[in-house]
Amino acid sequence: MDVSITSGPAFAMGTITIPPGGALRVEAGAMAMTRGDIGMETSTRGGFMSGLKRSLGGESFFVNDFHSGTGGQVGVAAALPGDMVEVTLDGRQALMVQSGSWIASDTTIQVDSKWGGGRGFFSGAGLILLRCTGVGEVLLASYGAIHGFSLAPGETMTIDTGHIVAFDETVRYSVRKAGNWKSTILGGEGLVTDFVGPGRVWLQTRSTNDLISFIREVNPQRSS
Repeated sequence: MDVSITSGPAFAMGTITIPPGGALRVEAGAMAMTRGDIGMETSTRGGFMSGLKRSLGGESFFVNDFHSGTGGQVGVAAALPGDMVEVTLDGRQALMVQSGSWIASDTTIQVDSKWGGGRGFFSGAGLILLRCTGVGEVLLASYGAIHGFSLAPGETMTIDTGHIVAFDETVRYSVRKAGNWKSTILGGEGLVTDFVGPGRVWLQTRSTNDLISFIREVNPQRSS
């Protein structure tokens, strides 16, 4: 996947060049433009259950496969203002992705979901994380800028749950309260995630939970 990311980190757009005979898989609704010889096919990709699993993980039930006979470009953009990052998968490990962060990938990448138990409720996303496997490139989007970190074996890192974008499956994680009940209620911190290496972790500089809370404060909804 040949990706050019522009206008980041605030309003990133990914322009992906598809070679003659090539193809690209994109989250439904993420296409911003096409250029050249580009065709599109919409499907659940993998059948009803695969589409259902993706939808449980916060993505669309459907995906769009773009293909080109002579070559062209597809531009993709996320729903919220923020950054993009291209992640390479070599087939040896899976990439766990926060709900809503997967935006495009090579067609050789399988995008599925994984039941995370009580540990997987990042940003109110329920108990499902998207699991990307295979050999190829994955394009991730964030709310705010993206920062990537590489954890050595046994190295730890704690991140607010609302700021997680993705992490390698080799990284162990657990979700807990930020402190005692007093700091949780009065300190403005709720749940945090402890990561233990080895592996890569990506975070976003803004939280969608904080955005939703702000909107509710300035525009409270009244029930009749």
